[in-house]
Amino acid sequence: MHDDLNEHVSDRGALVIGGDYRGLGIVRSLGRQGVPVWVVKHDDVIAGFSRYAKRSFAWPGGTSEDQVAYLLDLAARHDLKGWVLYPTSDVSADLVARHHESFGGPFRLTTPPLEQFEIAQDKRLAYQRGELLGIDVPRSWYPLSLDEVAELDLEYPVILKPASGVIDNPLSHVKAWKIDDRDALLEKFAEASPFLPPGQVMIQEIIPGGGECQFSFAAACLDGEVRASLTARRTRQIPMDFGRASTFVETMDVPEIVEPASRIIADLGLTGLVEIEFKLDPRSGRYKLLDVNSRSWGWHSIAAAAGVDFPYLVYKLARGEEIEFAQGRPGVRWVRLSTDLSVSGKEVLGGRMPLRTYLKSMRPPLEGPISAKDDPMPAVMEMPLLARRLVNRMRKKFTFTKQPARAT
Repeated sequence: MHDDLNEHVSDRGALVIGGDYRGLGIVRSLGRQGVPVWVVKHDDVIAGFSRYAKRSFAWPGGTSEDQVAYLLDLAARHDLKGWVLYPTSDVSADLVARHHESFGGPFRLTTPPLEQFEIAQDKRLAYQRGELLGIDVPRSWYPLSLDEVAELDLEYPVILKPASGVIDNPLSHVKAWKIDDRDALLEKFAEASPFLPPGQVMIQEIIPGGGECQFSFAAACLDGEVRASLTARRTRQIPMDFGRASTFVETMDVPEIVEPASRIIADLGLTGLVEIEFKLDPRSGRYKLLDVNSRSWGWHSIAAAAGVDFPYLVYKLARGEEIEFAQGRPGVRWVRLSTDLSVSGKEVLGGRMPLRTYLKSMRPPLEGPISAKDDPMPAVMEMPLLARRLVNRMRKKFTFTKQPARAT
């Protein structure tokens, strides 16, 4: 796709910020409904190969002000007044949140302004709000210095992770570090601290259990009201212990998380795509809040097969159209084969998952984020693009490790 084409556009269209498989799911959802979709590729490019991506553009470098100016100029030059804007990552959603009023001029928005978004994406604030609402959260600590870490009396193992996904840092590339003792905690805290503001390196208890204990409430919302939803179990992820992304998800009835998730959404007044993650603590039998994602998430493309096409429903809500409440049906499975094969292989070979369990999980109905009969090119391009991304990730990790640690 090239950006030198001349075509008439109307107020019926969508601009997706992000070219990865999350963006691809949005492009397909809207494109299959006849909505013109353009893509600004800033983290990956696979969405730009979709037949439903009418045009694609490269994300500019520079400052956030440069990026805001670029998007507003794009809207002005191509007369995108009234188009629906979909950021697909914490970073792009944060950009839209911080300039919500400016973007609200030309675009119809699907993510909340900064006041709500900041609470949702910062685990410190989300957990604080959750506790005020009477929702269980994991035990967590937010030390400001290495001295404070040294004074903590903890039961090991624990995990170390960033409180926010907005700031690029070495922890975000592995999701979390498992820490087995005090010396390792001091070492890893010192390693992570130079990349994050004080209080953003969090320590958290490990809730026992694997994928069988990981659940999500997903929804299309408008001003804190849930208009369509489903519940699911995030059975496998990569890495398996503390995954960056889900690799196998199945929709099922989990009524225990519906009310607390709806309470959070109403309290924050969230609009757009929302996923709220919980983990069932087998020690207490209670569901604990893990994350609040007020933007698209990796496995959202399961929703159309379950009867709730979230991106298109959010598109209609953003345009002021009425939709009937819809509840996703259970029994739909979603797998990202390129990553799930390695995860499942390790689980089977390690004796943690019977081969029969894996084969049973792959029975239809089975959805995926990349392959589609009506849109084959992204599947053709997935492996070379995945290889390039892994190389870039390794380079970034090497860059992080070469930087000296800052004393705290």
